Amino acid sequence: MATVLFLASCGGGNESGTTTAPADTSTAAAAPATTEAPGADIPGIDSVKVTDHIKLDGSDDMKYDRTIFKIKAGQDVKLSFKNIGKLPKEAMSHNVVILAPGTDIQAFGEAAVAAKPDHIPQAMASDVIAHTKLLGPGESDEITFKVPDAGVYDFICTFPGHFGTMRGKIVAE
Repeated sequence: MATVLFLASCGGGNESGTTTAPADTSTAAAAPATTEAPGADIPGIDSVKVTDHIKLDGSDDMKYDRTIFKIKAGQDVKLSFKNIGKLPKEAMSHNVVILAPGTDIQAFGEAAVAAKPDHIPQAMASDVIAHTKLLGPGESDEITFKVPDAGVYDFICTFPGHFGTMRGKIVAE
């Protein structure tokens, strides 16, 4: 822009003595934005079928057995979760916490460390869509939830130190 102004102030004329206007560099007529389906950039999402019943296990190796699900926004979804591990509850509990889109997972996971009794930080309760109980070995829990809008919803385990590896995504269409 400064170059255009500089040239205009120096005359910018051509041999016939007339001046030429600078080229229009605005982007007012930019191409329309494409609207991709939520989660289209998640590897493997194309092979995941829409479900209304998420079945999930957590293990002593601090992993969920599945990490990608697809659901319908605004519809009830049942989540059945089981801790299939063997280590004592005090050392290796697990839960499933479904977070609102845009939640800072690192900040949430760090706040969950000191949160009692189930490692769900009350100061960040508005970021939680739903969560299971904190489960010891062989325990299970079942909840029903719905997400309000299409989008990608992260889920994590909030037992201290687990959110780094125990995480996944729920894509709502």
